[in-house]
Amino acid sequence: MSTKFISIILFFILLSSSPSILAQQGIVTIDQDRDIDKLLEFKKDTRTLRIYKIQVYQSVDPDKAQEEKSNFLDIYDEWPVDIEWNTPNYKVWVGNFATRLEADRALLKIKKNYMNAIIFQPKLDLK
Repeated sequence: MSTKFISIILFFILLSSSPSILAQQGIVTIDQDRDIDKLLEFKKDTRTLRIYKIQVYQSVDPDKAQEEKSNFLDIYDEWPVDIEWNTPNYKVWVGNFATRLEADRALLKIKKNYMNAIIFQPKLDLK
């Protein structure tokens, strides 16, 4: 073998091992305010208030809304159903879904009987 060939091989061996030679180790210390932990706990609590609901019906007549709620419960008994009054309509809302995926799965079932059903996030009063 020629010395030129051996030099090239040694060069590539040194080149490939050099990152491990230069590697450094260290310890990272995080110094943070204690209020950050309190803020994170608060954020966890407010995150649970973000829910999804499905609106299946709305009417200006409260009796029709109540009738539709009963009809819905005859078909589907797996989710809670409420009637909410938003001027000037009474709305039949279904579920308290924690994730959009969960609400989408329920909507697929509900759309078989309620074609105009929609998913939404209600505005909650945080008192």
